[in-house]
Amino acid sequence: MKYIAEIDGLEFPIEILDEHHVRFGQEIIEVDLAAVSGQPIYSLLVNGESYEGYVYPEEGFLQVLLMGQFYSVRVMDEREKRLRTAGAAVSPTGEFTLKAPMPGLVIAVPVEEGQQVEKGQILVILESMKMQNELRAPRAGKVSRLRVKAGESVEQKQPLLNIV
Repeated sequence: MKYIAEIDGLEFPIEILDEHHVRFGQEIIEVDLAAVSGQPIYSLLVNGESYEGYVYPEEGFLQVLLMGQFYSVRVMDEREKRLRTAGAAVSPTGEFTLKAPMPGLVIAVPVEEGQQVEKGQILVILESMKMQNELRAPRAGKVSRLRVKAGESVEQKQPLLNIV
């Protein structure tokens, strides 16, 4: 499984190869991670070197204390990263075009042209890799143009609808 780890604002690709091997960037490392029961303490072995870390869950990310240094860590799988990126950097004014973050099948379009929508409202339900993804409005506005309907297949980055 491939993931993107965002650590203090920097992104690192991570791929779990098996139970004890991880690709971190281009390097394959041997890891063993074990939680200390009932505590936020973890024992971590990396290529035979032992580390002790403390992990404190926060809303949407983790605070990790490792070797006396605090790190803010957010881990996303590739699908989640594409969905996040699809709504990133949205201007509060002007026209916004919702594009498919991945290829898939449009399951539903619960909005109509001319309809006012609120930030966070579901605009399109897209099925990809047998998972349904709810694509939501990144800001309030009015649906000015629908470009797809339920039952259509779409490609990654294909425009789905516009909001003004």
